Amino acid sequence: ETKVSKQYVTSFDGDADRVVFHYEDADGRFHLLDGDKIAVLVSSFIQEELRCIDPEGQAVNCGVVQTAYANGSSTLYLKNVVKTNVVIAKTGVKFVHAAAHHNFDVGVYFEANGHGTVLFGPKFYDFIAKADAHLRGTPRYDRANIALRRLRVLPSLVNQSVGDAMSDMLLVDAILYLKGWDLSVWANLYSDMPSKQAKVKVADRTMISTNDNETAATAPAALQTALQAAMDAMAALENIKDGPKPRCFVRPSGTEDAVRVYAEANSQNGADSLASEAMMLVHKLCRGVGAPPQPFISNRL
Repeated sequence: ETKVSKQYVTSFDGDADRVVFHYEDADGRFHLLDGDKIAVLVSSFIQEELRCIDPEGQAVNCGVVQTAYANGSSTLYLKNVVKTNVVIAKTGVKFVHAAAHHNFDVGVYFEANGHGTVLFGPKFYDFIAKADAHLRGTPRYDRANIALRRLRVLPSLVNQSVGDAMSDMLLVDAILYLKGWDLSVWANLYSDMPSKQAKVKVADRTMISTNDNETAATAPAALQTALQAAMDAMAALENIKDGPKPRCFVRPSGTEDAVRVYAEANSQNGADSLASEAMMLVHKLCRGVGAPPQPFISNRL
């Protein structure tokens, strides 16, 4: 029997517009690298190459579009380590695609499920043309010249029209090859915050509304205040001075009379507890159907 290596694996969905990577470590533990990880890898690579040509980073506006479902650790890493701009858009590819096009000259977006791409605007192509003229005649091994050649071919590898798992896989593979990284090095750039997703059935989902990017509830009036109090209480309990803070948000389902709940914290118990609190608040303030939600019971050592 042939033993298949599980140190570098990629998976597509049925119509190949979503891609994730995963591997098993030496102890047999499964590690998933999702769309957040892909966005971090791709944006950090592009920023690094751009800065080799333009150290001040003024010529091209590069950034990442995420949704409220993006893990807080990835957002913090993008802002503090990659030092790139981050915009939060409403959930849905059409919204994140539009935000990437509108806000950035080079816009990277990958939903957590692995659906995404990179958009290159006119300023990027102008930048490449000017850099080509400026660097003409410099040695091929010059770092700026190497960056120019990499950036010049990058749009040819990316399907800018829609999420394309095949081209996204090749893009990630090329970046990892150039960096000399395996999946474990990539995975250890940052650690995801534990999270919990749930839903609460309600009598009428239209009574719940949110702000434009779905990070805060705008109706019923008391809901966001109560959710913020729950987040503040969890932050005080965890007493985390550095790093992402516990958070939760709720949004009406687009397909049924239910409210989607997302929570994350610095421990799985904390995420479960915060999600339970949010569910109970939704049930109480948004005309929940049936018995009140029961608290999640974590069974993790």
